[in-house]
Amino acid sequence: MKKLLIISSIVSILISGCAKKLDILPLQSVDETLVFTSDANIKAALNGAYDAASSGSLLGGGFQNFSELLGADGEITWVGTFNQPDEVFRKEILTNNSFVLGTYLQGYRVINICNNIIASINIVNEADRDAVKGQALFLRGLMYFELVKLYAKPYSAGNVTTNLGLQVITKPTKDGVTSNNNVPRSTIKETYDQIIADLTAAKSIIGGETGVYASEAAVSAVLSRVYLQTADYAKARDEANNVINNSGNTLESDYAFAFNNSFPSTEDIYVLPVTSQDGVNDLHTYWSILQFGARDGDIEINQSHLDLYETDDARLDFFYTDGNAIDRSGKWRLQYKFLSVIRLAEMYLTRAECNARLSTSVGATPEEDLDVIRSRAGLESTDATVDNIVYERRLELAHEGQRIHDIKRLKGSSDGFAYDANELVLPIPLREVNASAGVLKQNPGYE
Repeated sequence: MKKLLIISSIVSILISGCAKKLDILPLQSVDETLVFTSDANIKAALNGAYDAASSGSLLGGGFQNFSELLGADGEITWVGTFNQPDEVFRKEILTNNSFVLGTYLQGYRVINICNNIIASINIVNEADRDAVKGQALFLRGLMYFELVKLYAKPYSAGNVTTNLGLQVITKPTKDGVTSNNNVPRSTIKETYDQIIADLTAAKSIIGGETGVYASEAAVSAVLSRVYLQTADYAKARDEANNVINNSGNTLESDYAFAFNNSFPSTEDIYVLPVTSQDGVNDLHTYWSILQFGARDGDIEINQSHLDLYETDDARLDFFYTDGNAIDRSGKWRLQYKFLSVIRLAEMYLTRAECNARLSTSVGATPEEDLDVIRSRAGLESTDATVDNIVYERRLELAHEGQRIHDIKRLKGSSDGFAYDANELVLPIPLREVNASAGVLKQNPGYE
C-alpha cells in the first residue's frame, strides 16, 4: 500500500485579502510518489508545509510556549492538568514527553516537505520557481532555527564547533529511516551555518507579502533573530534596519491594537491566521480562560512580572484579571484571530540594542528607537543603555516566545538554572534516539 502525504490548506486564506497564496487548489491527500512530479502538486505541497509549520506544536504555540515555560523564572506559573508542559515548567523533562516529541517530529516533517520541494524545483513553472524555492528555504531555515534553540545548547555557551546541534538533513526522505535522514547530529556551528545559508538564499528570491507566506521582510526579521542569538550585532542590526525601512510596516498607535486582530496589524512582519475553519492558536488554548473558549487558564501571570512595569505603562494595562482574581495576558485572549509571530516593535529594539553595543547609529540612534517603543507605551524617554534596551525588550515582547532565548544569549538564569544548564534544553525524544540505532546522540543530562 502506497504511503500518503497529507497536504491540507492552511486556511481559507483568500477571504482575508492580505496574503496572496500560489494559484493552486490544495489537495487533501496526495500519493507521495506523485506529489513532487508536477507544478501543481509541488505548490500544493508548499501549502502543506505552511500548514504543518502553523500547527499547535510549532508556530501555532508550541515554540512560544516552550520558551516561556523554560524561561518562567517565577514570573508565570503553569497550573494546568497536562503533565508534559508541567515537566517543562519544572525543568524535570522526561525523554518520552509527548509534547517534546510532537514539536520535534512536526518540525522535521516541515523540513522534509521543504527538502522534497527544493529537490524537485525544476518541475515548477519557471516564472514561479524562485518564489517557491524561496518559501521552502525560508521554512526550512526557520524550522532548524526554532528547533536548535530548544533542543541544543545555546550558541552563547561557546564550544560551537563541538557542542551538538541538530541532525541537518537536506535530502528528501520518503521511505522511513534511510541514509538520507539517519545522520549524526551536526555541531552548533554547522547547524547555524545551514540556517543562515537557507535564509540568505531565500531572502533574495522570495518576494511575497505579509501574511501566511513569508516576505523578504519576514526573512530579514528571522535573520536578525539568528544573528542576535549568535552575537553578530552588526548583521542583526542591518537586518532589523532593512525591515524597518523597507517592509512598509508601521507601529500600531496603541499597543493593544497589535493583538487579537481579524486581519494582520500594521506591525505584523510574519503572522498566522486562525479561523473557525482552520489554523491553530495554542497560545490562546493555554493562556486564555474558559470565558473566551480556552482551557481555563493553564498559565498564570505572577505579581513578580507585573512589578516590572512602570505604573503608567500601557502594556501593564493590557493584562486582565479573571473571576478568581488571577492575572492573565491580554495578548492571547481570543482564539480566532491572527497570531503574531514577528512584530515590527522587535526590530526597533534589536536595532537599538545592536547600535548601542556597537556605538553606531545605523538607521537611527539607540535613543530614538527606544523612545519609539516607550512613547507608544505612554512612557517618557530614558537613557538608551544596553541594559535599558534589553529591559524594554523584556516588557514589549513578554509572553511572545522570546524569553528563554534572550535569557540564554544574555547569559542569565531561569528558576535557579544557569543559561547553559542541561535542564533548560529539551531532550531529543527517546523514540528518535532508539530508532537511530545509536546514530542520534542524546543531550547531556538525559542519557
